[in-house]
Amino acid sequence: MLQQKYYFFFYIFKEILEMNSKPKYFSIKNWKEDDRPREKLVIKGKEVLSDAELIAILIGSGSRAESAVDLAKRIVTYANNNLNELGKLSLNDLMQFKGIGEAKAVSIITALELGRRRRLEEALVKPEIKSSKAVFEIMQPIIGELPHEEFWVLYLNNSNKIIHKNQLSSGGITGTMVDVRLLFKKAVEISAVALILSHNHPSGSLKPSTSDKNLTLKIQKAGEVLDIKVLDHLIITEKEYFSFADNNLM
Repeated sequence: MLQQKYYFFFYIFKEILEMNSKPKYFSIKNWKEDDRPREKLVIKGKEVLSDAELIAILIGSGSRAESAVDLAKRIVTYANNNLNELGKLSLNDLMQFKGIGEAKAVSIITALELGRRRRLEEALVKPEIKSSKAVFEIMQPIIGELPHEEFWVLYLNNSNKIIHKNQLSSGGITGTMVDVRLLFKKAVEISAVALILSHNHPSGSLKPSTSDKNLTLKIQKAGEVLDIKVLDHLIITEKEYFSFADNNLM
């Protein structure tokens, strides 16, 4: 009898220990209504939500160990609190987080891709070039985050409005080849009077290489013969740019 009581109390004690050792969190359902991400968006507007709260709405639910918001915070922290970095994560990267299955990973990737395309469309409805920053805003969504180099040309009319943009070449991590004849062939075909060159540096470096400088000079000289001005050449990275014109290299 004594032995049975001993086992009974031992079992109760073990259960208490296990309960105390389990991760505790308050389910979103138990939060104040205006603190829940969905309700917060409806009541206060989308602008007041953090990146993690917006992602929590996308994934819908967390796991038994953490809420959707806590899970989203871990994901955002992993991406260094940077949505551009988050947008580079693959399906498999996201599915490494406990509580993120394929469907939730697809939802996150889809939302971020729509955001990237929205930025691209916004850039396309601002065709007039008034500064190097305007060129950066147009080209960054296109080439700023690529893992390889691409060389693009913006063709302008006499009002500095874009009449065409063209990817002239796509290369490796450290460089790309440019056919100057094709560049000006297109300019003549569409009656462009000016050009702006741009290419990206996947390394993140904004320093123009010797080949960058030589190519720019070569294109400038060809443009003088055809009376087509080369207004600028931008090196574009994920967050910044270098303008040849702004730095008196044109």
